[in-house]
Amino acid sequence: MSERKKVIEWADPRPGPATMPKLTGLEYMQQMMSRVLPAPPIASLMDFTLSEVSAGTVSFVCTPDESHYNPLGIVHGGLVCTLLDSALGCAVQTTLPQGSGYTSIEIKVNYLRGVTAESGELTVTGVVTKPGSRVAFAEGHVTDGAGKVVATATGSCLVFPIG
Repeated sequence: MSERKKVIEWADPRPGPATMPKLTGLEYMQQMMSRVLPAPPIASLMDFTLSEVSAGTVSFVCTPDESHYNPLGIVHGGLVCTLLDSALGCAVQTTLPQGSGYTSIEIKVNYLRGVTAESGELTVTGVVTKPGSRVAFAEGHVTDGAGKVVATATGSCLVFPIG
């Protein structure tokens, strides 16, 4: 058996939440994308990067490798679900006023095809379908390196005051 190794490094996550109450959700996500604020540690752990931010929409990219595999030798659905949950939540964050945050309260994922390391770079996009001051709704999809949709999701987020 050939052992493999993966080293995971991340930045101190505390500056992001400390800054969040002072910015609109869009400003917060823009500062994260421009690396003024650090990405959350989950992004390092699962190898995904924020690639696009605008009001009501975000995209992430992730190149899966065999460290993401389940016992069947394909990428675990939890990686794909995490990507979608992150995209939906961050899309909602871009619509929030200063002093507001969110947490996921529901997500429904449809897996359409398997993903492997050979699938290439995954792109996940989240789009807000209904912003709200108490609950917001979003949908998203994941495409592989060939542009094929591998999963879709819908979800809702609870919006609450922070700071």
